[in-house]
Amino acid sequence: METEKSTARKRADEIKDYRCKNLIAVIEEPNDIRNIGTVIRNVNALGVEKTYIVDSRKALPDGWEEMRERKSLTKPSVSAIKWSFVKRFDSTEDCLDHLQKNRFASVVTSPHVKGKDNRILHETDYTTYTKLAVWFGNESRGISDIAVDRSEFCVSIPMFGMIESLNLGTTSGIVLYEITKQRRAYQMKYKRANRGPNKSSSAGS
Repeated sequence: METEKSTARKRADEIKDYRCKNLIAVIEEPNDIRNIGTVIRNVNALGVEKTYIVDSRKALPDGWEEMRERKSLTKPSVSAIKWSFVKRFDSTEDCLDHLQKNRFASVVTSPHVKGKDNRILHETDYTTYTKLAVWFGNESRGISDIAVDRSEFCVSIPMFGMIESLNLGTTSGIVLYEITKQRRAYQMKYKRANRGPNKSSSAGS
């Protein structure tokens, strides 16, 4: 057991600098608990800081500690839920209010919405917001009108097949990969810029 904890701690230290701070993935009213586990797996693997779940049906326990013990979440997440921060909300409004209070900007994954700022995934800069929440909608209904109305913009994945839709797990993986790639590169660049000249170069000058 001690060896297992030591290995986990070593891995946590190794990946600490690669986590995307102030980035939250929000799943709105998911129908299938297995999809929640898949998204959490993507969140953990890609270094997203937190997962929020809007769950008006109260299908999930309130506390993260209880979620960690649910086999229905542990199995599809491949135990990622044990290493990820997850918080549930009773309604979309509650989640949006919480994010707004903590100064998070929200963007939603959605096809073109009339009257909104609609952007293509890979053509968008996701480093302009210090705190960012990325919303993923219900498997059949998609994202809610209130989430769209209170978002900064809508982002979509370009598709070129006869079937222009992807499941929740695939969508979250593609979207979060692009966003974390950009934000991680920005964090590293910012960190290097603030580090200043190294000791060896200053000693030789």
